[in-house]
Amino acid sequence: MPRVSLWFFAVAPLYVLVGMGLGIFMGANNDFALAPAHAHLNLLGWVTMALYGTFYALARDASKKLAWTVFALANTAVIIMIPSLSMVLKFGPQSAFIAPLVVSEFITVAGMACFALSVWGVLLKARREDQQRSAMLARPSAAE
Repeated sequence: MPRVSLWFFAVAPLYVLVGMGLGIFMGANNDFALAPAHAHLNLLGWVTMALYGTFYALARDASKKLAWTVFALANTAVIIMIPSLSMVLKFGPQSAFIAPLVVSEFITVAGMACFALSVWGVLLKARREDQQRSAMLARPSAAE
């Protein structure tokens, strides 16, 4: 398995464990004000990281440089977003935490855009290889 996939799979359970802890904390205190932060942590930290890891494990010919870029952007975004979102939810949109939250949202989009480039790069490469294979099969052999 590619190392980048292992790293995606390594961080995903850490995020979901923190998300579970946050869920337990909210339930124990009967205060669900941080539910959006909980949902973002579980979706961006657990689900998205696991999906990225799965793709890069299966698509062995994906760009390693792009894969590590996705890893860096996605993790940076989660690490900035969840505390910032929590503080905005706690103290309101006028708080000093709105700026880092917005920045983290753009980092998230940049990470997903890089991932889309990875997927499309693998898809187009496979398509070119299929076309080349079809062209070779369509050529008459010298024995005919």
